[in-house]
Amino acid sequence: MQLNSSRGGSVSHSDPTRSAPVLHLANVTRVHGRGAAEVHALRGVELAVHPGEFVAVMGPSGSGKSTLLTLAGGLDAPSEGEILVEGVALGGLSRGRLADLRRRSIGYVFQDYNLIPALTAAENISLPRELDGVSGRAARREALAALEELGIGELADRFPDDMSGGQQQRVAIARALIGERRLVLADEPTGALDSATGEAVLAVLRARCDAGAAAMMVTHEAAHASWADRVVHLKDGAVASESHGRRTGKRRLTAEPPSAPADGYGHAADGAGHSATGTGQTSGDFGHAAGGFGEVSR
Repeated sequence: MQLNSSRGGSVSHSDPTRSAPVLHLANVTRVHGRGAAEVHALRGVELAVHPGEFVAVMGPSGSGKSTLLTLAGGLDAPSEGEILVEGVALGGLSRGRLADLRRRSIGYVFQDYNLIPALTAAENISLPRELDGVSGRAARREALAALEELGIGELADRFPDDMSGGQQQRVAIARALIGERRLVLADEPTGALDSATGEAVLAVLRARCDAGAAAMMVTHEAAHASWADRVVHLKDGAVASESHGRRTGKRRLTAEPPSAPADGYGHAADGAGHSATGTGQTSGDFGHAAGGFGEVSR
């Protein structure tokens, strides 16, 4: 399940922003409700995530973090503004084409896992690849490799109801990373994990970025945000500030994580200046079980 880092051009790890962004949110606003019940979840957000870049999104509850992620993943549409993934405007796509893009280009890690109960771990992970036309045998090989990378190879034939929350979380992460996903979106991906396992998962996400993918992670943990190249701070639906991550050079998977930023929102303490899927529906009984693959037209 190696990412093809040559797709979309070579990546400069020293300055990934020299490449065209994998994700671009252009003046994005999201309003829920009308009149007195109107709520501005996001207000004019401008944000780009480039190949090789790991971006952490932080902020207090209700600041718009999860809304930002669902919009970036094409699971919701903005009230105003435009969202582009690899240069393609999501708003201009038909339902089927949007589903195809989500399934092939975007890996989404949900807080509540969204595994399909009737499928084993390996089947949950391999399903999006099979929907893309990969043979069942090849898709299973990729799924087993993904499980091994997350340290849970023994769960391949276990069903979600027979797993702990932390095990389900790692299966969901493996599902988001399988194939050549160019954009990985993770909503509190370490929330159900112990500290050691959480660090191992962050190392895997970091490695995906070092291989050329772009990643955006919502987190409340400053220590986890320290794995990122850049930390975006949201407040009341708007970007309040950005700060550089504490990462220096290409991190080795065996390296210790850098020291946590100084405050609870991930601001760097070293004086660094300030400067985002679901399965969708299938014709079977899967409903909206999610995993980085979109609706399937039969």
